[in-house]
Amino acid sequence: MRPFRLLGVVCLLTAGSVGCGTEPAADDVGAHTITPRMRQVAKAWTGSEAARAWREGFYPLEDVVRLPEGAFHSGADKVAYLSRNFTLRGALPGTPARHGRIRWTNGRSLPATIMTARQAYETLDGGDGADPLIVEKAVLGRMTLNTSRGPAQVPAWLFTLDGYDTPLKRMAIAPSKLPRAPVPSLSQATDSGSPLVGLESVAEDGRSVTVRAGHGACDDGPTVDVLETSDSVVLAGGVRGAKGGPCTLQLLSDPVTVRLDRPLGGRLLLDAFTGAPVTMEG
Repeated sequence: MRPFRLLGVVCLLTAGSVGCGTEPAADDVGAHTITPRMRQVAKAWTGSEAARAWREGFYPLEDVVRLPEGAFHSGADKVAYLSRNFTLRGALPGTPARHGRIRWTNGRSLPATIMTARQAYETLDGGDGADPLIVEKAVLGRMTLNTSRGPAQVPAWLFTLDGYDTPLKRMAIAPSKLPRAPVPSLSQATDSGSPLVGLESVAEDGRSVTVRAGHGACDDGPTVDVLETSDSVVLAGGVRGAKGGPCTLQLLSDPVTVRLDRPLGGRLLLDAFTGAPVTMEG
């Protein structure tokens, strides 16, 4: 799982003619056109083995990296973080992977293998350049994450950064393996929308979700429709104002916030195109 999302555009190749665009206006989001495909996905997941596996697993619904308080002190620090430009000043703990537990507020828990400090650091570092963020040390601790089963306390590596009073926290375990969707994905060759890029965040009150949705140069931006049931929230990505003519083979993604009639809670968040859960990017 990627520890961050770049603030710039994300480009992917697709089988269509697409290109650049901007985030949709607020009044264009949530027209809520319910399609047979959205109903099919919702019905397939209701009572399925895949739904049971999802509800018994560990799936974060927010970024697995928590920045230090007051981050960032400078534009250079922000650029260093987004470009994954870190430097170690001291040695990381050399302890091997160990076992820990994920603990939910309702008292339930799951065993988990804790990655080493080096493994966690390597998910952050990967860039190069001047003015890196300097990591002075790392200790094993815990952090609270919003998950598909509510808030959970999870093991985390706490990295002390030069110049910051509080550590950068990085989840020290991997999410559960995604269950196989009980409904097949649509083909990219169809004309039935497009897959969502990933989940960005769920509002604290659960009344809205923000996802990244694709669009191109020959349209006016992405749209996301929603079907809510007692068991799931099905999202369908599409575009506004498609135009004819030649376009470049690029697909960009922008954040789209979808408001819900009631809090997401323990309901499944599903992509109508893929038929699978919408998860954090990467």
